[in-house]
Amino acid sequence: MSRIKDYERLLPDREPTPPDVFFNRRQIVAGLGLGTLALAAPRSSAAAARQPVEVPFSRPEVFPAKRNEKYKLPEGISTDLTPREVAAQHNNFYEFLPGRGGPVWEHTEDFEVTPWKVEITGECNKPQTLDLDALFAFEQEERLYHFRCVERWAMNVPWTGFPLRKLIEKAEPTSKAKYVRFDTAKVDSQMPGIKEAHWYPWPYHEALRIDEATNELAMVVTGIYGEPLLKQHGAPVRIIVPWKYGYKNPKSIVKIEFVEKEPKCFWQIQPHEYGFISNINPNIPHPRWSQKVSYWLHNRGQFATQIFNGYGEYVAGLYPDEPKTLQKALTQGQIAR
Repeated sequence: MSRIKDYERLLPDREPTPPDVFFNRRQIVAGLGLGTLALAAPRSSAAAARQPVEVPFSRPEVFPAKRNEKYKLPEGISTDLTPREVAAQHNNFYEFLPGRGGPVWEHTEDFEVTPWKVEITGECNKPQTLDLDALFAFEQEERLYHFRCVERWAMNVPWTGFPLRKLIEKAEPTSKAKYVRFDTAKVDSQMPGIKEAHWYPWPYHEALRIDEATNELAMVVTGIYGEPLLKQHGAPVRIIVPWKYGYKNPKSIVKIEFVEKEPKCFWQIQPHEYGFISNINPNIPHPRWSQKVSYWLHNRGQFATQIFNGYGEYVAGLYPDEPKTLQKALTQGQIAR
C-alpha cells in the first residue's frame, strides 16, 4: 500500500469534502468566513481533465521519506490529518489566482517545475546555484505540522524536506548576514495571475531574520503527503515556518539572498496590514477580523488560535516582546506586528 493510501486508510471518519462543496465558491468562502470575494474564471477544458492531486514529477528514491516523530502537533490541536484532496483544492498563490484563496490547481497547468534552480547569493562565503538533484541530495524527512493562514483557515499536513538551517550552513553566511530574503518564481507566460494583477510588486518576496531561518522548525520543503509538492503547494521547493502566517511561507522559490538590512516584504510594500514579524498571535487583531478563532479547512469547525500557532516551546524565546494580552484592534491601513 502506498504512503498516500496509508493516509487515506488512517482517516476513515474524515472523508474529503464533496466536490460540489468545493466548486461552489460562494459556499466555501462563506463557510471559511473570508467575506465576499470575486469568483474564479471558468475552467478550461484542459483544466477540467486534470485532477487536483496531480503530482508534477516523480522521485521514487526520495519519497516517501521517514517521519521525524520528534515534531508533534501542538498540544490542544486536533491530531486529524487534513485530507490531501482538501489541502490540494483550496490554496493562496496569487501568481495563479490573485486576490483570493481558492482552486489554484485549476490555473497551474502551464507551470513548469522541472528543471529548476535556486540561486543562493548575497552576504555569504559560498554563493551557489542548486538544481533539484542538489536539493534532493539533502537528507529528506517528513514532519507533521499545523499550518494557519492569516485568513483564519488551518490544516494539519505532512511536509517532506530538510531543515533550512542546513542549506544556510552550506552557503556560509558572513557576519553581515542578518536577514534571509526569498524570491518566488516570476514566469508571466505560465502564471496567469501575474498579468491579471499587474499592480503587485512581483516577484513575490518574503524574508526572515537569520535567527528565525535557523530555528529548528524552519524547513525547506520538497514534498507533501509522501509525494513531491503539487504545483499549488509551491512545487518544486518552498519554505515552511509553522509559527507564522501562511504568507510568510514562500512558494516555488528561485532565489535566497543573505542581506544586512531588514528587507521590505511583498505585503509591506502594499498599503496593507501585514508587518515583518507576522507571528500567529490571537492577541493581535487583523483590521478586518479577530485572529482569536481559527477554522479547519476540511470541515470549517472552529477552534481557539494559539499564540505562535502552538509552537511556543520552540520559538517564544525569539520574541521577548511578543504581546501576550489582547491588543487594541487595528484600524484599516495600520500595520500589524
